[in-house]
Amino acid sequence: MKPSELREMNLDELHQKEKDLSAEVFNLRFQLATNQLENSMSLPHARKDLARVKTIIAERVRTVKEEA
Repeated sequence: MKPSELREMNLDELHQKEKDLSAEVFNLRFQLATNQLENSMSLPHARKDLARVKTIIAERVRTVKEEA
């Protein structure tokens, strides 16, 4: 997912996306541990997407704190 797409989302949508991606990373790690993971690149992609979402959430929170 591109950062520009994430920046268009509001904060509630970003938090929901973070929860979804966290669950996806957990499931992919579980599949990797049990040798059921078919696409080995799906785990790094999911982790990077999660990091992008967390970064944008942190940017938004920091912006709100600076304005206050």
